Amino acid sequence: MTNKKETATRERVLSYAAEQYGTQPEYLWMTAPEHAVLRHPCGKWYGIIMKVKSERLGLTGDFTDILAAKCERGLQSLLLTQEGFLPAYHLNKEHWVSARLDGSASMQDVRALLDMSYELVTPVAPRRSRN
Repeated sequence: MTNKKETATRERVLSYAAEQYGTQPEYLWMTAPEHAVLRHPCGKWYGIIMKVKSERLGLTGDFTDILAAKCERGLQSLLLTQEGFLPAYHLNKEHWVSARLDGSASMQDVRALLDMSYELVTPVAPRRSRN
């Protein structure tokens, strides 16, 4: 039996978000009906799947699906050295990173990125004062 890596695709990411977090994609833009936002229950976005012209990403081909997700600063620079990851497209490049959903990134890496993003937008409970 071969150890084949599970590639990340739009469908697998949306399925994982639904199973792991109960998140259903939101399609917010009439001009970009294929863009899917993944929203945390607190209201913040933790992911967005976009179909982008490949040339805008410095790639060849017509279009590429990407997942933009929030990322810890230190890990972001490491991810950008790996195949399948790019600087955030159309979002803050300091806090977000894009994963290609065209077979370049493994689903395992994309799941870890999505989990991190979900945690990063999760509100922290306020500290109780000691009086």
